[in-house]
Amino acid sequence: MSQAPLDTASPAFSCQDLWRKKNDQLVRQAKVIRDSCPLLKQQQLTQDALQGFRDLLHCLQGLPAAISLLPLELTVICNFITLKASHTQGFMEEQAQDIQQGLQRVLEAQEQVDPKLECGVRELWDSVLRAACLLPKLLPALHHLAGLQAALWLSTDHLGDLTLLLQTLNGSQSVASEDLQLLLKTWSPPPEESDAPLTLQDTWGLRHVLLTASAFRQGLQELMSGSLPEALSSLKAAAAGLCSQPVLVQVYTALGTCQRKMGNPQRALLYLDAALKAGPISGPMLLEASRLYQQLGDTEAELESLKLLVEALSITQSSETPQFLIEVELLLPQPDPASPLYCGTQSQAKHLLASRCLQTGRAEDAAEHYLDLLALLLDGLETRFSPPPCPPGPCVPEIFLELAAALIQASRAQDALTVCEELLSRTSSLLPKMPWIWEDARNGTKEHIRCPLWVSATYLLQGQAWVKLGAQKEAVSEFSRCLELLFRATPEDNEQGAASNCEKCRPAVILQQLRLAALISRGLEWLASGQDTKALQDFLLGVQMCPGNQDASFYLLQSLRRLDRRNEATDLWWRLKAQIELPPEDTTRSLPLYLETCLSWIRFPDRETLLEEFQTSLPEPSDL
Repeated sequence: MSQAPLDTASPAFSCQDLWRKKNDQLVRQAKVIRDSCPLLKQQQLTQDALQGFRDLLHCLQGLPAAISLLPLELTVICNFITLKASHTQGFMEEQAQDIQQGLQRVLEAQEQVDPKLECGVRELWDSVLRAACLLPKLLPALHHLAGLQAALWLSTDHLGDLTLLLQTLNGSQSVASEDLQLLLKTWSPPPEESDAPLTLQDTWGLRHVLLTASAFRQGLQELMSGSLPEALSSLKAAAAGLCSQPVLVQVYTALGTCQRKMGNPQRALLYLDAALKAGPISGPMLLEASRLYQQLGDTEAELESLKLLVEALSITQSSETPQFLIEVELLLPQPDPASPLYCGTQSQAKHLLASRCLQTGRAEDAAEHYLDLLALLLDGLETRFSPPPCPPGPCVPEIFLELAAALIQASRAQDALTVCEELLSRTSSLLPKMPWIWEDARNGTKEHIRCPLWVSATYLLQGQAWVKLGAQKEAVSEFSRCLELLFRATPEDNEQGAASNCEKCRPAVILQQLRLAALISRGLEWLASGQDTKALQDFLLGVQMCPGNQDASFYLLQSLRRLDRRNEATDLWWRLKAQIELPPEDTTRSLPLYLETCLSWIRFPDRETLLEEFQTSLPEPSDL
């Protein structure tokens, strides 16, 4: 095959050694910057080194492509991409263009392609690698560039293109497999010549990084999809790979998550202990520890982990010294809320701590954490808040409601009233004017859709606060206001904007449960004041709205018995006796926490006793 005429031209021959020395000088300079310079000075010196590589590349590419210069040119491209990606902590379109230009230069040097012809990157790689088989001296630099292309495609989830590239690189050694791990293990980059230009990162080191990153990414995907045995295998492969301390902490944390989900809490603890020893404490590790302790029933340890998580997220993480290499961290996806490596923001962690305190009966602690959280949100330190798994958007009103519930449970009813008044002042103006209907998600914001629920729940909580204070008249008034607003609501069942991933979080379900809570709460106040008939009406309406709710049914049975309506009471008793033998349905699961808490206050206290007492009062069969 004929070579480009420039191979013997004097300008290229006389400048080649000079350009190579410049490349080697820049590589040594970058390594000195990495090892010895203060962080602030590194930034400027790194920019200088990048500019040096850029200028050198312009010199090389300012001439027609020559096969004798291509190993140096491709090496300079690799060094420039490596330094740039490390400095910016990720790949950009600019690096993709640099790779593409390098490939076009290889083909141009062999006069096989018109440099102006548009061609996809994958097609370019196929052409270049086929042609390069006849140019052994070019293969090490090409494999290095291919490694950077693999890193870019891995980081951007172009796994199909990456698979085809690896199959082409492996050539005759390639097997009919699409397993990235197997293809990367099969890939054997040719060794560099002893007199080759210096590189910031050799191809074999890059291959090890790709192996670890692909195993970790695959393990995370399998973990999130529920393929736990496969995830365990992939994550173990990642742990055995080339990991920095922070990455090893993440891998061990993910292994702990996997073992917990597989029902092996003790093994999960061992992996979390390994994560703790591998490097500094991380947010995902602490969040996983809290989940594991919750599964083990160790509430104290769970809450302590959440407190440490809040503290960890309040500290600004210091930047680590850059290594000027393509590392595993650069090739990992940003964790989304479903990822075991996602720990959220400080406000989300604070909300989780407060809510778990409320759920575990630590109402006073919950109230203090909620107050801290509202101060954080309302001071503007975090302007938007969305406790997972709710849809994106502000949920501050629900934090007010959870705080009010915590204050009531902590016997701070007057403080709860103050919180409710503040929430009403912020939300009442959002209610639409008469005639009032539930606003459709497609035509309004989430605040407008949820606002009637928030205002209704606020009236409900104000009523409960007045109950705690012994003010029966005020309590009944607030429950009635709640019901008046709720019975004017006509939500669309197919609403999309306000619904979360859970069916029971749909507005229609929340509306129904709010109505039930208000009816039972008001009925209990009627009972306390001796107005049994009014109580009966509220309990009956509650049963009609939620036929499967046993609390409403038991309160109705109690009222029927007190009013001596024996036939109706007997019919209801038989139905309840059959229902209570069935496994109980968790009707509050996945409801908003403030509503779950309200419903817990109005549970019928002793169902079995009422059923037994009623049974003893029934006439014997011989008496019928």
